[in-house]
Amino acid sequence: MLQGTGSDVGKSLIVAGLCRLFANRGLAVRPFKPQNMSNNAAVTPDGGEIGRAQALQARAARIPPSADLNPVLLKPETDTGAQVIVRGRRALTLKAKDYQEHKPQLLETVLASFNDLGREADLLLVEGAGSPAEVNLRRGDIANMGFAEAAEVPVVLIGDINRGGVIASLVGTREVISAVECDRIKGFVINKFRGDLKLFDEGVEIIAKRTAWPCLGVVPHLPSAARLPAEDAVILEQEGDGGSGRIKIAVPMLSRIANFDDFDPLRLEPDVTLEMVPPGTPLPGDANLIVLPGSKSTLGDLAFLKEQGWDIDLRAHLRRDGRVLGVCAGYQMLGRYLHDLEGLDGPKGSVEGLGLLDIETEMTGDKRLFEVQGKHLESGASVQGYEMHLGVSEGPDLVRPFLEIDGRPDGAVSKNGQVAGCYLHGLFAHDSFRRRYLQSLGSDAETGLVYEAEVDSALEELAAHLETHLDIDALLRIARAR
Repeated sequence: MLQGTGSDVGKSLIVAGLCRLFANRGLAVRPFKPQNMSNNAAVTPDGGEIGRAQALQARAARIPPSADLNPVLLKPETDTGAQVIVRGRRALTLKAKDYQEHKPQLLETVLASFNDLGREADLLLVEGAGSPAEVNLRRGDIANMGFAEAAEVPVVLIGDINRGGVIASLVGTREVISAVECDRIKGFVINKFRGDLKLFDEGVEIIAKRTAWPCLGVVPHLPSAARLPAEDAVILEQEGDGGSGRIKIAVPMLSRIANFDDFDPLRLEPDVTLEMVPPGTPLPGDANLIVLPGSKSTLGDLAFLKEQGWDIDLRAHLRRDGRVLGVCAGYQMLGRYLHDLEGLDGPKGSVEGLGLLDIETEMTGDKRLFEVQGKHLESGASVQGYEMHLGVSEGPDLVRPFLEIDGRPDGAVSKNGQVAGCYLHGLFAHDSFRRRYLQSLGSDAETGLVYEAEVDSALEELAAHLETHLDIDALLRIARAR
């Protein structure tokens, strides 16, 4: 089990890289994350949902994603509450305090998934969540040491040197966890190192002496890892904008932005500048396209968008002959009204949308979770991706659908063609659609980018990088000693 001294220390990518490394060695390897918290989710072939990071890890291991890889997924809807997905299905919505009381009931489910995977694998790579140093959350824990203890798995602890204080974070973890948990940790890894590795030799010695844990490797920063989908929205603030091309695409960073990896392929296009617009910043006046992204709280983020004044910016953008595209929740926001008569997304009632598409959306209790394929009707380009949403949209603008999905119309386009929306996530990952859509915005670049090949190439580079900088034989010995 790979745990971290905190969130965003690189656990997800190290697990993905190790999955590809061991798969290349011919092992049947399975990634596993007992509890994940993320609004960046993926659809499984059987219509479930798991964390997007576990879907990437499954790809790295060359297996299809399944709900067992991430049996508990928490999707935050507010600062204090989240939707609880259990084995791929929406189970309930709980406040943080109530979830603390509920999570011990999920241990049996988590262990069942772990054991099911174990029967088909040579090696299981378990990813922790947050940090075992959060000892105030230790009671009933199913994400870190609570799971490691119940499943009797050894632990390797990862520290992120890039954020500073890595010696204190590793030694400090040793100080606050119990002696039994200290014994369960069999080594540590330093991640995201920049510079001369020899300069940290003394730091490694200090950590090893103070913790009695051996160092299993110091992993340098790998720039190509940025080509892989990120799990946590915090990465958007760290990465900033992407590219420096002449086609500017702006995406407002909603407070509950979801499935933001929809835009990763655009970052790699040399003719595109992708600008993720943070709260408190107006939408750029020189954008060719503004994309409203997915959200885990459609009505809440619609209110947030209006609070930022982005609705005013959108209208100004359209007066300048700009284009607007809404994806999933962003598509719903573009309509005249959103109706939530059952209170599925917040308080019961109806709210005014942006009024840029002549549609209305009613939130329903049935969530669509499907992998789909089809075509973009204007260009004829093929598309594929997944649907993950509540709600049904109706209205006059649906007579001009944006896509055809599995033989049925999807989405809507305004009469003047400036505003469009659809429910399909992942459409920019399909090369033919992305190229033709960018051409409609004025791009004449023929880059030949094959996005899925880029992702696979990055996984291979990551695996080779870890092979060089980690003691892989020691990791295998630790795993075999279970």
